[in-house]
Amino acid sequence: MERTLVLIKPDAVQRRLVGSILARFEAKGLQLVALKMLKVSEELARRHYAAHEGKPFYEPLIRFVTGGPTVALVLEGKRAVEVVRRLMGPTFGPDAPPGSIRGDFALSNRFNLVHGSDSPESAEAEIALFFGPEELVEWWPDDLEQVYDFSEGGEPV
Repeated sequence: MERTLVLIKPDAVQRRLVGSILARFEAKGLQLVALKMLKVSEELARRHYAAHEGKPFYEPLIRFVTGGPTVALVLEGKRAVEVVRRLMGPTFGPDAPPGSIRGDFALSNRFNLVHGSDSPESAEAEIALFFGPEELVEWWPDDLEQVYDFSEGGEPV
């Protein structure tokens, strides 16, 4: 199973959308393996968004993500990165389709509520930035056979 990092950003926390956002991921069948609320330090924000350094939106982004509490979580499931990105919708809220998190709740590019890893490789690195190995809980939900098709045996299809 694949894992991905999701950050529920300060705008979503301030708007009390954490439960609504988390519920969408869980209702889809993704498994929660880590969850914590934190105040992202400037150092962590700069490491996390290093790929955007030098871009005009970089400094405002750093101020935004360090300006309030963030909820960090790790989700697991088949094609978790892709599934999470679909559920979030495009970065720019007004372009996001209804039914997606950003389509239903976001009107801004900067205040777009959530971050999700963009590839399995990024997910691995981002998870390591926000969580230690001891914080990732290995478990097998009882209803997993109602979420995935195991008819091929072994791995879900």
